[in-house]
Amino acid sequence: MGTKILPFCSSLLLILCIASHPSAQSFAQNEEQEQQEIKRSDFPDHFLFGTATSSYQIEGAFLEDGRGTSNWDAFSHIPGKIKNNDTGDVADDHYHRFLEDIELMHSMGMNAYRFSISWTRILPRGRFGKINRRGISFYNKVIDRLLLRGIEPFVTIHHHDLPDELDKRYGSWMSSQMQEDFVYFARICFEEFGDRVKHWMTINEPNLVVLMAYIKGVYPPAHCSPPFGNCSVGNSDIEPLIVMHNMLLAHAKAVRLYRTHFQGKQGGSIGLVAFGHMYEPFTDNEFDRQAVDRALIFNFAWVYDPIVYGDYPKEMQTILGSQLPRFSKAEKKVLKGSLDYIYVNHYTTLYTKDCLHSICSDDANRPIKGFLDTTGYRDGVSIGDPTGVDRFFVVPRGLEKIINYIKERYPDKPIYVTENGYSAPSSDGNNVEDMVNDTKRVNYHKKYLASLAKAMRNGADVRGYFAWSLMDNFEWADGYGTRFGLLYVDRQTLERRPKLSAQWFASFLGGHPQALAKSSSILNTNAFDSLM
Repeated sequence: MGTKILPFCSSLLLILCIASHPSAQSFAQNEEQEQQEIKRSDFPDHFLFGTATSSYQIEGAFLEDGRGTSNWDAFSHIPGKIKNNDTGDVADDHYHRFLEDIELMHSMGMNAYRFSISWTRILPRGRFGKINRRGISFYNKVIDRLLLRGIEPFVTIHHHDLPDELDKRYGSWMSSQMQEDFVYFARICFEEFGDRVKHWMTINEPNLVVLMAYIKGVYPPAHCSPPFGNCSVGNSDIEPLIVMHNMLLAHAKAVRLYRTHFQGKQGGSIGLVAFGHMYEPFTDNEFDRQAVDRALIFNFAWVYDPIVYGDYPKEMQTILGSQLPRFSKAEKKVLKGSLDYIYVNHYTTLYTKDCLHSICSDDANRPIKGFLDTTGYRDGVSIGDPTGVDRFFVVPRGLEKIINYIKERYPDKPIYVTENGYSAPSSDGNNVEDMVNDTKRVNYHKKYLASLAKAMRNGADVRGYFAWSLMDNFEWADGYGTRFGLLYVDRQTLERRPKLSAQWFASFLGGHPQALAKSSSILNTNAFDSLM
């Protein structure tokens, strides 16, 4: 309605016209509801607050101490694949600076840290080569230091990076052989670190891997087909289904191994991480409301239904038919209940439009997408403030909604929010002072934590929250230009500088904000005081 009315508005009435638009009114009302203060006391005493990273994004030292070549090493070295031709060769040099980084976490008052194991640092050639003891030594030092500083390690076994040799040998996740390789890697992690690691995540975001690597083709191994992309190889309608199938079975077999041989004596827990956008109907039409249900099923339940209930959602089976792989009876038994917690990465909410009864673009009107389209705009009005990532908007109410969805679809399963974070739009400026005085990031975390607290007051069993990310890092295909960190990282010197958001967390959690302030000579203390 708004795009038809606005041309008839005079310039003097433009603001009133926009304000009277239903979308604008709804957006303003929601924002007003979300403007509330949040306190540490709004969460239980045992609640865990942490930051999150992944190995390839921060470690660097890509060929040091016996580490092998990963799929992301090979991919990022191809000109044009990563923005500005950035690579993770050096990244944030966490491999040499982990002691400093852990001290900064401690100063922020964080009592948990989510990180991942570099597959090629432990097994340079997968199961086709020897174990690299120097890689194991590195992670032992990280884990021991975390525990010494009172920080609980949450360890992801596989976060996107894998031995490049496995891609070359048999196509990695396109082959069932990958299940054997993953379980072999997981066993080593349990054997070497499980006496101290009590929280395991097998695979990070299989739903993002299939989207970016096998539908859009912008992550390795860059498989895709029209209308989603123009890769040299791939089938965007079929391959994602095969890859997800293998990842889910690899997860379930690793969980079976852990529960059979390790969990009893080590006393830990295990699960899998999925990204979970929230969705709202594009219109009040019943078809768009049904499309919201399908969007959640084709994104989140695609991952979690099999490992909670033992099979894919019925809606996916109906729409995808024979294209959707089938689990055997034995596989369903291994899958069902192969988790102790629900781990969700949440960043944004999008509008959803039905494509079964409406005309949509070619890439939306397809079974693999659930015959639906998503967008961040309705009648020219965004669903929330834009951020530095395309299709990521600030919509705090979405966190409460996705938590409620999880609570209802998977009752009696405790939940961790394993990633949530903000990157500023490039239009906000790229000078260091602007990036360090990150008031928008502070407000983002305050609003999302308030939304999370509301879900918990309404009965959601949420045990922890992890801010993405500890520091500015290699953001995959976006390189280093997109910054989510609580710590600013100078790309020339790799010096860490706590941002205003790090200071806020330190005050919120009862950490040591004074120690952090000394680490940042350009922090605007007046801006900090105004946010408290």
